[in-house]
Amino acid sequence: MYAAGLVLVLLFLSSAVKILNEYERGVVFRLGRVIGCKGPGLILLIPAVDKMVRVDLRVVAMDVPAQDVITRDNVTIKVSAVLYFRVIDPNRAIVGVENYLYATSQLSQTTLRSVCGQAELDELLAEREKINEHLQEILDKDTEPWGVKVAKVEIKNIDLPQEMQRAIAKQAEAERERRAKVIGAEGEFQAAQKLSDAAKIIAENPIALQLRYLQTLREVAAENNSTTIFPVPIDLLTPFMQMAKMITPAPPAQTKE
Repeated sequence: MYAAGLVLVLLFLSSAVKILNEYERGVVFRLGRVIGCKGPGLILLIPAVDKMVRVDLRVVAMDVPAQDVITRDNVTIKVSAVLYFRVIDPNRAIVGVENYLYATSQLSQTTLRSVCGQAELDELLAEREKINEHLQEILDKDTEPWGVKVAKVEIKNIDLPQEMQRAIAKQAEAERERRAKVIGAEGEFQAAQKLSDAAKIIAENPIALQLRYLQTLREVAAENNSTTIFPVPIDLLTPFMQMAKMITPAPPAQTKE
């Protein structure tokens, strides 16, 4: 008799006393009507009258399975993503939708296909951050009536067909070759400009050419380990060269027959 009474007391306490963690809230129904959201801590309920549904307020990381997408430029790809969200209104999350986790998952899949299908392949590959922000805005707006806040959406992977991968690889290789040729042409152009500037300076200052001669002779002597004889200053050669020109007879003029 006492044992049966003890069991009844334990059943009463287990149905009347609830403890919620810091990250949990309890939506309490009394005879089918919502009377409020309680927690965290100790919660007292009326057995057989009140019913409580726990709601986790922590951020949920949900994988969005790979979706078959046809882009705007008619390329078939597979796109997967990950979704971060949390419940901000437990009452609406329980009353507004049958299962907010399942509903959010289904909505994220359809939205991913829709948004990626409106973009071209190059846009998906180059502007992924922009696509992520667009997905987050749409999902956050659509889940707001359910008391769900979508904090972030990230596209995880974009699977391309084999022929498209080869085409992209060829395009990247051609781009690298183009850049190499442009850099080489720019280098030759700059070198030509510097040589032109140097020629102008030497033309305006002939002594610079003589200094260049001396530097070249010193380098040749050091590298070949040989003895090199040259007049110093080099201007001493100029009178001899002029005399040689005067002494050398002019070639006979050709007579017309």
